[in-house]
Amino acid sequence: MNKKIISPGFPVSRLRRLRQNAAIREMVSETTLNAKDFIYPVFAVPGKKVKKEINSMPGIFQLSVENVLVECEDAYKLGVPAVILFGIPEHKDEYGSEAYADNGVIQQAVKLIKKEIPELIVVTDVCLCEYTSHGHCGVIENGAVNNDKTLELLVKEAVSHASAGADIIAPSDMMDGRIGAIRKGLDINNFEDTPIMAYSAKYSSSFYGPFREAAESSPQFGDRKSYQMDFRNGEEALREIYLDIKEGADMIMVKPALSYLDIIKSAKENFNLPLAAYNVSGEYSMVKAAAKKGWIDGDKTMLEILYSIKRAGADMIITYFAKEASLLL
Repeated sequence: MNKKIISPGFPVSRLRRLRQNAAIREMVSETTLNAKDFIYPVFAVPGKKVKKEINSMPGIFQLSVENVLVECEDAYKLGVPAVILFGIPEHKDEYGSEAYADNGVIQQAVKLIKKEIPELIVVTDVCLCEYTSHGHCGVIENGAVNNDKTLELLVKEAVSHASAGADIIAPSDMMDGRIGAIRKGLDINNFEDTPIMAYSAKYSSSFYGPFREAAESSPQFGDRKSYQMDFRNGEEALREIYLDIKEGADMIMVKPALSYLDIIKSAKENFNLPLAAYNVSGEYSMVKAAAKKGWIDGDKTMLEILYSIKRAGADMIITYFAKEASLLL
């Protein structure tokens, strides 16, 4: 037994004494949660006056740049301090060239947000899957992703986002060595003060399904198991995190969150870096679908999930629930 746990036992100890009413429960609660813990994902698309609800993610939209700004303003007014942007380009090609285009949809969105809401922290997802015609996260050669050639394009994308004004760069591709390559690329382009939030333990997960509809990023062949992590592995996640930190990550992330609370806890116990957890699309959509059926209380389930992620050790939670939860907290 943990030596910190001291209890003389029943009947001297009656743990229900501290649960008998809401005021006492609030006073002794161990985990706090508020809007400042959240990062809100937003999907940017080309065009004007676009606000297209994602079928599998009720309440979440693909938004043209001016509507991205409105969504960000709404989140910021609720106390959410940060957003993470995902882009869907007008044209896709084999090398995802719009990911690092000067006038790409993410670059436009970042510039507008930082002009109008400079206090809002803008995180940009750095990956190629939304931008490539084949839907994979890198350069394809002989039917597989070429790790090292992909790094060159990821660096270009990261520098492009930083040039547009992104506050934090968040590489999600899971290529080996990408944190070191991006850190070097940012530094030599005078963005040495731009932090990197590494998707360090990103698992190959079935919970990403709704996101792939939202980001139009489903692979056109095969899957991503050769570069995203095997969900059966926990120790490997710590190796991935260690390597990212060694290469220069300023923050680390575990994705998904709900089925990986053990990984979040291990990461927090082993590494002294700010830790994000991504409460992903499938986790969001399951709650929404069950609540619509009347099988669960959606609001209570949402908060229980978010508290569990925070309790496991996450400092920041990337969640589609950010606005809804902020209204309730």
